Amino acid sequence: MVHVQFKIDNMNMKKYKLGDLLSEFHAGKAIQTENVKNKGAYPVYGGNGQRGYTDSYNQDGEYLIIGRQGAYCGNVRYNIGKAYLTEHAIVGQAKENHNPIYIALKLSLMKLSQLQGQSAQPGLSVNTLSCISMEMHPKEIQDKIADIMLKLDRKIELNKQINDNLEAMAKQLYDYWFVQFDFPNDEGKPYKSNGGVMVWNEDLHMSIPCTWNTCLLSDYIGSNNTGDWGFDEPAKKRSIKVGCIRGADIVKLNDLPIRYIKDNNTSKLLSAWDIVIEVSGGSPTQATGRSAFVTPGVLKRNGGNLTCSNFCHAFTMKDYKASAYFYFMWRMFYDNNNMFNFEGKTSGIKNFMTDTFLANKWLDVPTALLGLFFERVKVIYEQIDNNIEEINALSKQRDELLPLLMNGQATVNYHLSAC
Repeated sequence: MVHVQFKIDNMNMKKYKLGDLLSEFHAGKAIQTENVKNKGAYPVYGGNGQRGYTDSYNQDGEYLIIGRQGAYCGNVRYNIGKAYLTEHAIVGQAKENHNPIYIALKLSLMKLSQLQGQSAQPGLSVNTLSCISMEMHPKEIQDKIADIMLKLDRKIELNKQINDNLEAMAKQLYDYWFVQFDFPNDEGKPYKSNGGVMVWNEDLHMSIPCTWNTCLLSDYIGSNNTGDWGFDEPAKKRSIKVGCIRGADIVKLNDLPIRYIKDNNTSKLLSAWDIVIEVSGGSPTQATGRSAFVTPGVLKRNGGNLTCSNFCHAFTMKDYKASAYFYFMWRMFYDNNNMFNFEGKTSGIKNFMTDTFLANKWLDVPTALLGLFFERVKVIYEQIDNNIEEINALSKQRDELLPLLMNGQATVNYHLSAC
């Protein structure tokens, strides 16, 4: 953690206009949609953050990026290196006597989106932003503040990268055991690679271990509950406070919206190792059927009581130790774009045909192997959840510390060896 000793110090701060702090300040350039790809040499940044990658760049060095249009109009980030900035983003390079990270941090506290109404067209203009007044510390203090925030951000980002690697490890274990069929045999050796007998299965049109059978996907599920979005405020007979998982929360499972459900609706509360499925929504390029794994850590960091929204379903396994296998199996189908084949549409909204999908046959994995896989994955997710707790603590410290430093309410006598 970062340790900072506070002393009130409003001295030596000077007022500048943003345009006077920057040697370069302009909007980016348009790019054809077909030139924005999932992979490429250089990131593409627009008004809502990174859009993808492309093979050319129009910006290099250290600079700040301000979203000028879109849902995240006014968002500010610092970037370094080659990138392509679209016309929906504004780029600024700091003069040598000012720190670009400090300027980006200062701007991030200023709610720039409120200024978009002052422009002739919707969005932010360079002219409007150039006239913003800012209280600035001397350069040496700017550098120290930027250093503190950069170290915090790097630690947060490191934990996120570690979690990405842990997720990849769990998925790789699933692939190794249940796609390549190199799960541990009776001697603890990889089954198929050590001569394990495989037989052709007509139902699945593939070879499976000789002692395995098939079952319906629904055979793994003990209950399939619909969601409950609840109410904004508590009232008589609807006092149960819950965090609610929406489609938008499927990925992060953090800082969930708070809702209130009826007192007699406790059956909607999620349990550890439930699996939440998005059944309505999606887009032309994104299928319904995205999934979330409700670990004990997810419950803990969101207050204990959780539900899913009306656009989701929650699966509880007959045997909770089958949950890890079922979750990664579901993700495999989703990543292979199978879910597009099980979508209907009502009132313009795509709906996942859950019962139809669950009527498909798949592998009936032996109970002992399901349990062994669960225990391996459980350890991985405990590490992931611990890292998320640390990310949340560091983010809270960052958010509390930044305005104090920027407003001149604290000087920078700090110790950062832990970061």
